[in-house]
Amino acid sequence: MTRPTIPSRQRLTRLARRLGKALAPAVLVLGTALAHAPAALAQTTAPASAAKELRIGYQKYGTLVILKAKGSLEKRLAPLGVAVKWTEFPAGPQLLEGLNVGSIDFGTTGEAPPIFAQAAGANLVYVGNEPPAPVAEALIVPKESPVKTVADLKGKKVVLNKGSNTHYLLVKLLEKAGLKYSDVQVAFLPPADARAAFEARQVDAWAIWDPFLAAAEKQIGAKVVADGSGVVPNHQFYLAARPYAEARPDVVKIVLDELDKVDQWGKKNPAEVTALLAPQLGLDAAIVDLAVRRYSYGVHPISDEVVAQQQKVADVFHELKLIPKPIRISDVVWQPKK
Repeated sequence: MTRPTIPSRQRLTRLARRLGKALAPAVLVLGTALAHAPAALAQTTAPASAAKELRIGYQKYGTLVILKAKGSLEKRLAPLGVAVKWTEFPAGPQLLEGLNVGSIDFGTTGEAPPIFAQAAGANLVYVGNEPPAPVAEALIVPKESPVKTVADLKGKKVVLNKGSNTHYLLVKLLEKAGLKYSDVQVAFLPPADARAAFEARQVDAWAIWDPFLAAAEKQIGAKVVADGSGVVPNHQFYLAARPYAEARPDVVKIVLDELDKVDQWGKKNPAEVTALLAPQLGLDAAIVDLAVRRYSYGVHPISDEVVAQQQKVADVFHELKLIPKPIRISDVVWQPKK
C-alpha cells in the first residue's frame, strides 16, 4: 500500500494562501495570518520559556511603551525568576500574527486586530482594556486637499493598515456620511509606507492613529477630516496567548497591575510621560506631547459592555465579508481562576 504523502509546511502555507485568494478579495485581509495556520494549531500548550520569560509585543503607542521605559515590570518579575523580552511591531495585525505563531506572549492592539486574528484561528484571549480614546485616531488629508468632509471622499483612495482599528473607523465614518464601504478605494499599507504614499499624493486620505497621526499633523500639516468622536470608542486591548495565560496567570496579573500603576502615574504627569517617551519613540517632544494628551488611562477587566461593543465591530466586519465567518468575542475573554 502506498503511504499518503504528508504536505510540507511550505506546501501547506502555499495552499492556505491560494485558498485565501479563492475565497474573495476582501478575505485577503486575513492572508498572512492564515498562511501561518499550521503554527497556530501547533501552539496548544505554553512554550517551555513560560516559566522563565515573558515576551511582550508593543507598538509606538500606549502604556506598554511607558512601562518599558520605566523598567518597573522587570523589577517586579525578577523575584519570580521571570525575564522580560520586548519586541516592537509596526501595527496591531503584525503584533497578533507574532502572538499567533508563538513568538510573543502578550501585547496590546486596537479593536480590529484581535477580531481578524480570532477569525483566522489565533489562540488568544482578551485580558484587559483601557477606556475609549476616540480622538487618538482620525481620517486625515494633505493640508492643500480640497476634501472638507468624509462625503467628499466618494470615489477617492484611502490608505490604512489592513485589519487595524482605523479599518473600523473608516467603515463607521463612511456610514455616518451616507456612503458605502465600496464608495471609496481602500489601499492597505503599514504606517511607514502609508505615510510615504500620503506625502507623495498617491492616496487622497489616510486613516491613522497616534503617534503617527500627531506626527503627520505636526510635521506635514495634515488636516483632520474626522476623528472617532461620537463614532467609535477606540479601545486599546491587552491580549495574551491563551496557553501562556493559562500557564502563568500570576505573571499576567502582575503585568496588568504594573500597567495600571503606570497609567495612574501617566494620567497625572503628562509632561513627564512626554519626556520619557520622546527618546523612546525617536520623535520630537511636541509630537509626543500631542499624542500623550489624547491617551486614555486606566486598565480595566473586560466588562460585558466592552464585549458587546467589540461584538458589534466583529459583526460589521462579517457583514462586509472582511472576515470569513461570524465569531463570538465572549469565547476569547480571559477567565482567570480565583
